[in-house]
Amino acid sequence: MALQTDFSGKWRSLSLLMIAEVAGMGLWFMSAAILPDLTREFNISDTRQAALSSAVQIGFVTGALVSAFLGLADRIDPRRFFAFCAITAAGFNASLLVLEPGGTASILARFATGALLAGVYPVGMKIAVGWGKEDRGLLVGTLVGALTLGSAAPHFLALLGGTDWRWSLSVASIASAAGGVLCLFAGLGPFHARAPRMQVKAILLAWTNRKIRYAYAGYLGHMWELYAMWAWIGVALTVSFAAHMPDTEAVSLSRLIAFLVIAAGGVASVGAGLLADRVGKANIAILAMAISGSAAIASALTFGGPIWLTVLCVLIWGAAILPDSAQFSALVADHAPPELAGSLMTFQTALGFALTFFTVQLTPLGAEIIGWPGMFALMAIGPALGIVGMVRLKRL
Repeated sequence: MALQTDFSGKWRSLSLLMIAEVAGMGLWFMSAAILPDLTREFNISDTRQAALSSAVQIGFVTGALVSAFLGLADRIDPRRFFAFCAITAAGFNASLLVLEPGGTASILARFATGALLAGVYPVGMKIAVGWGKEDRGLLVGTLVGALTLGSAAPHFLALLGGTDWRWSLSVASIASAAGGVLCLFAGLGPFHARAPRMQVKAILLAWTNRKIRYAYAGYLGHMWELYAMWAWIGVALTVSFAAHMPDTEAVSLSRLIAFLVIAAGGVASVGAGLLADRVGKANIAILAMAISGSAAIASALTFGGPIWLTVLCVLIWGAAILPDSAQFSALVADHAPPELAGSLMTFQTALGFALTFFTVQLTPLGAEIIGWPGMFALMAIGPALGIVGMVRLKRL
């Protein structure tokens, strides 16, 4: 009876956490999803447009570094930390309704939103890994799936809202606040551990522990392509589709496919997490990166060609580009002291998103020089290097 109660409590808590994660991470790509509508209504320079998107990344990295070095995810009740960050981020996101789009204040609001999301994604992983060891790949894989659906949600909301960007923005803000409240009702698992004090030197384990170091290396290779693809796939597909249909139809179709591409990774992450606990986390990561790198090349070759073929390639790419992410985090949790897992996973995401700042910014600039097919091909470099890191980890 006790076992049944523990099992039901586990999945009740995790279900609440997953819903909260979807709702909170729906703020991430909000400005990118509504950008076409904003630029039609307001005169926003190219630099300011890029800043609206990159401010989230910079904010996240800043917030994650502060959280990691202060050990916030390991010292504070993670449910309260999650709730505070999700609700406050919702407020900053909603402020775009009254701030000048593209203005300095709106860019700072996006920065603050990103900083607060560092208390949503990594902290959610801290809660998830506390619920198990043998099924940790599934637990983190399911959480990353929720993260992905949340990241895809802005594209879907923009599609539903049409040209009414204020509606999309409002719904995302309300959902994030509700998700923060919902997380308070989740429980903490039997493997949850709390650090008694701040331990800055614990971050050094990211270098001195070889297994954690290689898990970090694989994660960085994965992040090389992930957010560059997620952030710009809608824009790139619009260019590809425009060769065969009017611009307005190309925009609508690209929004739908962008949502499906990102969501496909979320679905695949759950299945990959289930397999990872049986065949090995590193093996799943290697397989996912091999497929995503190949799909990136295939998407480059089919760009501007038959729409169905391009859509097929990017859907495969989207499904394969994410499942390895959860396994890198699970590997860190496996090899880290339980009371430091939250900080080390947070530091891992900080380094990864610091890399994405450059890849997201340089991708459209590179596309102007060598075209979107060339940029898709360059994205395949990341998974190739990530595979090297995972092979070395397996040899230990």
